Amino acid sequence: MRWGRKHKGKIWKGAVAGMAGGLAASWVMNQFQAVWSKAAEVIQGNGQRGPEQQSGDGEDATMKIANKIAATVLRRELTKEEQQTAGPVVHYTFGALMGGVYGASVEVVPKLRSGFGLPYGTAVFVGADEVAVPALGLSKSPAEYPISTHAYALASHLVYGATLELVRRGVRRLL
Repeated sequence: MRWGRKHKGKIWKGAVAGMAGGLAASWVMNQFQAVWSKAAEVIQGNGQRGPEQQSGDGEDATMKIANKIAATVLRRELTKEEQQTAGPVVHYTFGALMGGVYGASVEVVPKLRSGFGLPYGTAVFVGADEVAVPALGLSKSPAEYPISTHAYALASHLVYGATLELVRRGVRRLL
């Protein structure tokens, strides 16, 4: 198959639609996590955070990434206040980039839309939470978390995947 301007334009539009979907999905995922955590507090008497968020030392994984970026770019660590601002920036940037990858990919392989984004959300959960975050030392090993934490993180990413696909489809129709 030849890849001319028509195909490149489709991929670009898919990436833009996916990035918009990824931003929206990241926000919806945060709202879902807030509700889940609040429910866990009521039921169990404590908040519950996923391995992609909580490293075990109380510091959010996205804050750790922001701090590493700052150390490289600014040549200093961030203050706690700066980390609390930068952490969500990292989260939304990652969500948008993963959405862009998804949006571009479905233009090339339309079957990837099957499952309304749920397989992609699952893949992001496994790739990021279960593999990359622990491998980079941003959280404890997945084996050190209870099954309820994995369920929380998987459910959060399923919400991300479905929202990503819903928004991507709507934006893509407009482009």
